[in-house]
Amino acid sequence: MNFFDQPSDTIAVKICGITQGEQARQIVALGADAVGINFWPKSKRHISFDQARPWLEELQGKVTRIGVFVNPDADDVIHILTSGAIDHAQLHGDESPQMLEKLTQQGFSVYKALGIKAQQDLDRIEAYPGSKILLDAYAPSEYGGTGEAFDWNLGRMAVERFRGEKKIILAGGLTAENIATAIEQVNPFAVDTASGVESGTPGIKDLDKVKQFIQAAKQPIS
Repeated sequence: MNFFDQPSDTIAVKICGITQGEQARQIVALGADAVGINFWPKSKRHISFDQARPWLEELQGKVTRIGVFVNPDADDVIHILTSGAIDHAQLHGDESPQMLEKLTQQGFSVYKALGIKAQQDLDRIEAYPGSKILLDAYAPSEYGGTGEAFDWNLGRMAVERFRGEKKIILAGGLTAENIATAIEQVNPFAVDTASGVESGTPGIKDLDKVKQFIQAAKQPIS
């Protein structure tokens, strides 16, 4: 099932910053709905498209594959999307609404990630086209993957404000220990973690933490 077609009563889980094909396959087996691959060269979890392509192609139809880009050329995004090796593009830099609109109008599945630190940042959500958006901690030099959380009250406000318009993906400092609380407080469509399921080396996942995270995220809230 497509990551973005999950039933409304089910939390979709994306494990991001994967750098190894074998780990990707294991993470899929553990129940992840989507895997994220970071194509930004300055990321601590960067992997080149050429390196990742063979195992991404193997995962086609088994999991939703999301490429993460930071301030890319539109042609680079189009090249990777049309390769068939990824299903969606997450733009995690300073991309303009006009860039997303252009790509969307051409039929490409792209969505924006926004760093949130104050209530006024929620106004920026409205400017971006599409039915989905990811909210992360504000980190202008890191562009995600910092392990820092933002005020979940702001996430809840976003969910309520854009109900029926945007599917909100919650990211930023999520771990197996806090994910149930985050879901209960924010009620997002999906959750996304990278550093929260690692034990040291960025890009190398702790599979026990992955398992615990997915189980906690999908545990019904009483």
